[in-house]
Amino acid sequence: MKKILLILTMLSPGILFSQTKKKVTELTFATYNVSMEAENYVPRGTKGNSEQVLIKELASGSNAQIKNIASIIQTVRPDVILLNEFDYIQDPELGVKAFVKNYLMRSQNGAKAIDYPYYFYSTVNTGQPSPFDLNNDGKMDRFGNDAWGFGNYPGQYAMVVLSKYPIDSKNVRTFQHFKWKDMPGAHKITKADGSDWYSPEAWAQFPLSSKSHWDVPVQVGGKTIHVLASHPTPPTFDGAEDRNGKRNFDEIRFWRDYISGDTGTYIYDDQGKKGGLSNDVPFVIMGDQNASPDEGNAITDGIRSLLAHPKINSETTPESKGGAQHSPDNAFAKNHTAFWRMRADYVLPSKIGFKVKDGGVFWPAKGEPMSELVEKRESSSDHRLVWVKVGLE
Repeated sequence: MKKILLILTMLSPGILFSQTKKKVTELTFATYNVSMEAENYVPRGTKGNSEQVLIKELASGSNAQIKNIASIIQTVRPDVILLNEFDYIQDPELGVKAFVKNYLMRSQNGAKAIDYPYYFYSTVNTGQPSPFDLNNDGKMDRFGNDAWGFGNYPGQYAMVVLSKYPIDSKNVRTFQHFKWKDMPGAHKITKADGSDWYSPEAWAQFPLSSKSHWDVPVQVGGKTIHVLASHPTPPTFDGAEDRNGKRNFDEIRFWRDYISGDTGTYIYDDQGKKGGLSNDVPFVIMGDQNASPDEGNAITDGIRSLLAHPKINSETTPESKGGAQHSPDNAFAKNHTAFWRMRADYVLPSKIGFKVKDGGVFWPAKGEPMSELVEKRESSSDHRLVWVKVGLE
């Protein structure tokens, strides 16, 4: 217990820095799939589900699951955090700002309140209806498996970036509408007879991102750090054609190409600007990648190639006691980031600009402080918060 309390003390903001009076020398980045989408609060398939469900829970300030999510964030105290599966709410007063004001800026379970004055969010492809039968079941349902990204209403499973430091909003790049067909060597999806899975009309319009890919520049002192945020589709819930597995691979590959200089010249953003990330700039890739290099149903070469990229520092893999305890016979368990026993969530800083100092997965072992916050799926999320602390160079 003393060790856990020491770890939590070390994560307190006084140990890190004061952003206004001292030079910034350390930053903590985190990613967290928070399961804050409507179908987490009402029965799945309820008619009329929409972001209005989350709006109501955010306004109340009293939802137990969201309070626990906030408590975990208040404990780790990241400087920049990506929240996956936070439904898209157009009005920030009802969405991201309500979460900050009604939950994060109020002490939860005795943790110190925390503020994030800067944020970024945008539309995503999940739940965006298509006019095609994308899953080839003979029906055009528009939503669900026939949406451009699986979702039962527009904006389900969206995402938000929260930051203690200013975001250069004019230079944010989003890639929601980048077409899958425009990726050189994109995976081909075929039926058992070898014919194309998607109709030519559907393929011509098909976006690569199941949600979106974002390049969010965060300004820390005189430096700009590019937060590269995404949430690729789970590589499951399909058939022998492996359409989701192949999309997952190519969504992960997008970042590999984006940070690789000339390899990313084919990329264009939603404003029409072409090319990838400039060389020699610091970045952090964050998000629920729905893929493990060692387990699960993903095409493992996708995430493996990203982890092995020469620009990425992946030498230190975040771990937890709780994950190891959850699957004691699994050699990879200490690195798991989801209760369904897989490493799915990543914070991958560039070698340029950073020195990795520490990292972890928020998953206390049973009997340790705050273990009740991750004891059950409904306590907080089926994922765990993953954090990495870096020194600035």
